Amino acid sequence: MKQKKFDNLPQHIAIIMDGNGRWAKKHALGRVRGHRKGAQAVKTTVKICLQIGIRHLTLYAFSMENWSRPAKEVKSLMALLEEYLDKETKKIHEQGIRLTTIGDLDLLNEKIRDKIERAMELTKKNDKMNVNIAISYGSRDEITRALKKIIRDVEDKKISVHEISKETLSRYLYTAEIPDPDLLIRTGGEYRVSNFLLWQIAYTELYFASVLWPDFNKEHLWRAIASYQRRERRFGLTSEQIEK
Repeated sequence: MKQKKFDNLPQHIAIIMDGNGRWAKKHALGRVRGHRKGAQAVKTTVKICLQIGIRHLTLYAFSMENWSRPAKEVKSLMALLEEYLDKETKKIHEQGIRLTTIGDLDLLNEKIRDKIERAMELTKKNDKMNVNIAISYGSRDEITRALKKIIRDVEDKKISVHEISKETLSRYLYTAEIPDPDLLIRTGGEYRVSNFLLWQIAYTELYFASVLWPDFNKEHLWRAIASYQRRERRFGLTSEQIEK
């Protein structure tokens, strides 16, 4: 992009970071090297989003389905996550970034869980940007968990069945404290959402990029944002209604 527009920016960008394994295969490297290269793309993306004023960035780092991958790869991914927390927590705190997570952290080992909790506690008052990492996350699991909590609260008479609405369910999701994504980017050339934020992306603008995640850079991000800026978000209304 020769000319970047800083108005009408998405306030919440969500990214499915796909293509680490294929990038590694393309370069005749092990899959772990692909994930490590992908971690560099994460740092670049966080930096740019902070600079241009994106308020929320949600990154799909490790899905519930990823637990079924070979044990060696899972172990390496967890080690990479731990390394990221060790190296980056202080840096993102100094930049005023708040770190949050969504997903079932109980499935992580205690050491990594403690580091995540300490990072979130350290950065909880920061307000320049929220980096929200989806770890051990699956949207169907999230919605099932929310429904179970709602049922328990109905049984405990904390809420009435008649009070349940779309807004009620949203409050029981992991993402209760952050707005729904304005823009969802998926890299890697695939055209699916892979059990990611299914409830939250009902009216999100989708952008699919062929670039593999480790090669995702500033210009790829701006192309996605520019595509978003050219769109008219109607939320079920007509163009005429939006213009009034």
